[in-house]
Amino acid sequence: MKFTLSWLKEHLETAAPLAAIVEALTRVGLEVEGMEDPAAALAGFRIARVLSAERHPQADKLQVLMVETGEGAPLQVVCGAPNARAGLVGVLGTPGAVVPANGMVLKVAAVRGVESNGMMCSARELQLGEDHDGIIELPANAPVGTAFADYAGLADPVIDVSVTPNKQDCMGVRGIARDLAAAGLGTLKPLAVSPVEGSGAGPDVRTDDPDGCPAFFAQAVRGVSNRPAPDWMARRLKAVGLNPKSALVDITNYVMLDLGRPLHVYDMAKLSGPLVARKAREGESLVALNGKSYALDTTMTVIADDAAVHDIGGIMGGEHSGVSEGTADVLIECAYFDPETIARTGQKLGLTSDARQRFERGVDPAFLEDGLAIATRLVLDLCGGTASGVTHAGQPPALARTIGYDPALAEKLGGLAVAEDRQREILESLGFSVAPDWQVTVPTWRRDVDGPADLVEEVVRIQGIDLVPSTPLPRVPGVAKPTATPEQKLERRVRRAAAARGLNEAVTWSFLPEREAAVFGGSAWVLANPISEDLKAMRPSLLPGLLSAAARNLKRGATGVRLFELGRRYLAEGEHPTLGLVLAGEAMPRGWRQGKARGFDAFDAKALALALLGEAGAPVDNCQVFGEAGEAWHPGQSGTLRLGPKTVLARFGMLHPLTLKAFDLSGPVAAAELYLDAIPAKRGAGGFMRPAYAPPALQAVTRDFAFLVPAELTADALVRAVKGADKAAITAARLFDMFAGAGVPEGQKSLAVEVTLQPGEKSFTDAELKAIADKVVTAAAKLGAVLRG
Repeated sequence: MKFTLSWLKEHLETAAPLAAIVEALTRVGLEVEGMEDPAAALAGFRIARVLSAERHPQADKLQVLMVETGEGAPLQVVCGAPNARAGLVGVLGTPGAVVPANGMVLKVAAVRGVESNGMMCSARELQLGEDHDGIIELPANAPVGTAFADYAGLADPVIDVSVTPNKQDCMGVRGIARDLAAAGLGTLKPLAVSPVEGSGAGPDVRTDDPDGCPAFFAQAVRGVSNRPAPDWMARRLKAVGLNPKSALVDITNYVMLDLGRPLHVYDMAKLSGPLVARKAREGESLVALNGKSYALDTTMTVIADDAAVHDIGGIMGGEHSGVSEGTADVLIECAYFDPETIARTGQKLGLTSDARQRFERGVDPAFLEDGLAIATRLVLDLCGGTASGVTHAGQPPALARTIGYDPALAEKLGGLAVAEDRQREILESLGFSVAPDWQVTVPTWRRDVDGPADLVEEVVRIQGIDLVPSTPLPRVPGVAKPTATPEQKLERRVRRAAAARGLNEAVTWSFLPEREAAVFGGSAWVLANPISEDLKAMRPSLLPGLLSAAARNLKRGATGVRLFELGRRYLAEGEHPTLGLVLAGEAMPRGWRQGKARGFDAFDAKALALALLGEAGAPVDNCQVFGEAGEAWHPGQSGTLRLGPKTVLARFGMLHPLTLKAFDLSGPVAAAELYLDAIPAKRGAGGFMRPAYAPPALQAVTRDFAFLVPAELTADALVRAVKGADKAAITAARLFDMFAGAGVPEGQKSLAVEVTLQPGEKSFTDAELKAIADKVVTAAAKLGAVLRG
């Protein structure tokens, strides 16, 4: 919500400086998000009169001007504007000034050999319009030497505040002024309402949808002249980011921003029959003022006549019935729309507007009559014409409520002791009525106040939430007990392990575009009210967010990206804690030892997956590697780690080229996903402590075996078979060589395995070693392996 300082002072009688106002806004809950000072951007630009204009000696299209600035001797300025001439009063940018349009710093410089002391400016250069055909021409009586920002009324700071959803009363400048007055920064000025005594019958309007539009008030004005809005109104609208259109449109925008009361005006020449608030009918649609077409359904409240729909009630008007330069007769609509209906309609249509933001929070139902009178008076004053009587269709809801309040609650609930007289003063300054017995009547514009706790909030925020004393919670004597759950401990352990292995943690959205979710099997859950249409699918995998992050980093010059995230996947059966990791770019930069840079491969992802599973407590020695990980993964370069054929602990490998293309990535990318909830829980210790580790007394023995195996046999299967040949003696087995080519029969490959044997009470004899070797060869033979000679 933006407003200017002068606009605020239309409602607030105050001598407080800007800094105090900004501080008070944040203190009472209206956080200041930004502040702009247009005068600062125009510092160094002043009104000047051209005394003479002579042709430039070196350029036909340039002139040498002598300019009066109101200070000292006239300045010489070179100018190329066709309208530059003696006697013209315009805007001079002096040396040191910064041109708003392009950031150029003006300085004394020679232009084609002639010294120029600044620049005469056009409207576009000062970002005051699109006119660039000539320099600005001001009235002849404009005060020479005056700062242009002061003369043009631009020395008015713009304040931008964040209004929380419960503060619908502050969606207008007057509501903000009321809060500041309650905080002691001045006095709220009375609102001037001048009822318009119209002549004749009011316009023919009614409401056939009492739930969606309980009240529809209207007044017609005939014989208007839709001229441009006056400068004071146009300046304020421009300052808050609205482009003035015409007086009729600007009046509705101004009243909405000033008083939080949305309105709409119709060109009566474009209406057929009575104007009715009703539910939309199947098949109806509307081209709105934003130029887009919207298909309507029977849950939506619309404003229509006998011919067509003209307004999506409380959200946006239609293009067809909008006012134009030639509009002569208008109907002013001031209606009350149900907040829930407005919110649902806006969500369905994906349509937002300033009016919707106010109606779905809840506008003041008691302000229809006065709001319509203020708007009609502005139309008569600025556009002329003759007003009709007022039509009142329906009845706004009665929202007045009385709450029993105990002043002691301020300290009990809010932690701040406030005197009863001060509490009464605060509540009354905010518009509440307080009876002697503390029965508090809530004003109609405060839909959010529902009970005593809400009144405590009002008292504490106005008195100063920064005054609430810091009070420590009571501490139970003794040593604090651990509160982390086993799941939290597991995630903490895995997060530290991933970071220790050189991975950088990322935090990405839990929702993502449906097209990205489709790459990983699609989303089982789609948000009904997403923050964006591109963020509506709950993620089925952590990899889409990590891949997008990797792409952003690589495009910004990162040579290698190692990212991980610990979060939740959202599948049809529920949430699943997961760790995802992505490796992209260079695994190792080029160097004198290895030459070219090395990229990541599937074995990098597998090694990280196994290491992190081990840190999570998974029995990695029992894990089996199975085939491809899924359609998003590269066939032949990916796999799964499982405990048995059904329990999938992780997926790892290289991602499919089509997956990379979907995320605008080039080059191979390795990834892995660990499913933490699939890791089996450790068995209980049964009350017995694990015995202390005792290192073996005898040295281990290693033996190497080289086998010829079928080409399709996985090394993992052979290693597992060898390790299981004699579980008492064999403590470890690992693959250390793989070869296919000369000397190896076609259709086969050579796998070499190192086996570690650990003797117990005595060293192995040659006979025992031979027996173990025979067991190893026999176990391998069951897989079709033959010991190489």
